[in-house]
Amino acid sequence: MEKEVILVGCTVGFLGLLSAALGFAAEATRIRASGVLTRAYEECIYPKSPALYLGLLAAVALALAQAIINFFAGCICCRRNLSRSNTNWNVALISFAVSWFTFVIAFLLLLAGAALNDKRSMEKIYFSNNCYVLKAGVFSGGAVLSLSSVSLGIIYYVALHSPKSPYPSWSPSQNQGIALGQPQIPPQSTEPVFVPEDTYNRQRIP
Repeated sequence: MEKEVILVGCTVGFLGLLSAALGFAAEATRIRASGVLTRAYEECIYPKSPALYLGLLAAVALALAQAIINFFAGCICCRRNLSRSNTNWNVALISFAVSWFTFVIAFLLLLAGAALNDKRSMEKIYFSNNCYVLKAGVFSGGAVLSLSSVSLGIIYYVALHSPKSPYPSWSPSQNQGIALGQPQIPPQSTEPVFVPEDTYNRQRIP
């Protein structure tokens, strides 16, 4: 079981780092306003950018990591070996909820950034007379949230597979043979003890 936990944790951690690295790379290579050309003051010509593919790969790596961690961890509501008053249960529940929340936001940011960098030509925005470009921080925000989602997913997985307590649990059946409040003295024998006759006569002689 420990080998499985380590293997799953390393695999998911690698995918999380890969997703974050691809997200930061997409942020560095996104289309900027200085790279957009204008034609006849009405059309924007966008250059090719690897940010589209980097963002898609980052989203795929993040989705794969989330799928692996939830496949091996299973549904938290189906876990019967954890009491809801146990610390591990609380940690797993919080990590599970926040992990999914950050995953959804990071996945949408990466996909949206990739889609908005897939532009070839577009009319200018009339009210500003400028070419539209993706704002800074979309890919990097998705990368940071990817790391957070994967880290919380690993915590969730480890919390479900860690023992409840490092000490053995006490059961009332362990002490059923001991009477509380009474000394454990072995019962005395009631059988008569035979003494030799010469020993009795020696005790009577003055």
